[in-house]
Amino acid sequence: MMDYSPVSTRSADRSRPRRWAVVLALVVLTSLLAVVGLVSAPRAAAAEAPIGLGTAATYSVLGGQAVTNTGPSILAHNVGVSPGTAITGFPPGIANGATHAGDAHAAGAQADLTTAYNDAAGRAPTANIAGDLGGLTLTTGVYNAASSIGLTGTVTLDAEGDPDAVFIFQAGSTLTTASASNVSMINGAQPCNVFWQIGSSATLGTTSTFKGTILALTSISVTTGTNVEGRALARNGQVSLDTNVFTEPGCDTTPPTTTTTTTDDTDTTTSTTATTATTTDSTDSTDSTDSTAPGTRTSDNGGGTQGTHDNDHPSGPDDLAYTGTSLALIPLVVVGSLLLILGGLLFLIARAGRHDHKRPPPA
Repeated sequence: MMDYSPVSTRSADRSRPRRWAVVLALVVLTSLLAVVGLVSAPRAAAAEAPIGLGTAATYSVLGGQAVTNTGPSILAHNVGVSPGTAITGFPPGIANGATHAGDAHAAGAQADLTTAYNDAAGRAPTANIAGDLGGLTLTTGVYNAASSIGLTGTVTLDAEGDPDAVFIFQAGSTLTTASASNVSMINGAQPCNVFWQIGSSATLGTTSTFKGTILALTSISVTTGTNVEGRALARNGQVSLDTNVFTEPGCDTTPPTTTTTTTDDTDTTTSTTATTATTTDSTDSTDSTDSTAPGTRTSDNGGGTQGTHDNDHPSGPDDLAYTGTSLALIPLVVVGSLLLILGGLLFLIARAGRHDHKRPPPA
């Protein structure tokens, strides 16, 4: 009768760690395959791209049939109309750009406006909205309303620290803001990246404060005392103004103000340093013609959407939306670590196998 107990004990002792090593190797290999799959999977766009306005970006006000003004309105840039030719109320209104009444430049801007309008209308919605926007705080995205949009009180646009955050509003019919309503922007949100695509007409209530570019299919009425940091661009109808101020919907690239405080036993001195940004409008306010060829897809620095960005701020649909550290860096580090672990386990398994192979058989 043979005694197997010594052999069985030694065999079990040797095989137990070997089995655990194999299990660990399989776990690491599975994790490695999963991470590789995540790295190779297509990535969604990091942010919505702004709407390209072309030569329409050089206009504060652009109408289809007419532009009318009452009172001392002030426009930061061009005023124009096409295919109509009627522009009235300047003076007393002042356009700090050129006036284009039914000329080739206005026609080119209208063509660019049509392209921009269709682009805005064709963006895939990220959220649906209805009724009044007052009291809401909205982050970057495309907001779609099947019919009308209203605004009573304040709507807040929150960029969450991203100066390139884009806000696009799609209205199936009208946009109507109440008197003294307000579009507020926080955490880096900028008017150059706000677009209102309106399926029919827009009306801005008296003494309201509005931000962004209105792209209306029909008409736009800006009532008494309303201030607009942006543009009123109407494709087919009239734009009417009444004692309004249109300012540059620019993108600020100025470094933040730095405050240094020095304290001693006898006096406290506070000094503040700030840098101011300077923008240049390529439109000659003393001439009725612009150097930009009609219909081209460019804008001047005073236009806002494209021209005011520097190289660190994407300015159009073809630019990269994400400019920070590559998101693939973390998965690559994980993959490298897993490869090292897997290599170490395979080395230990191979070494154990060689050691067992050289061990003399039991007597």
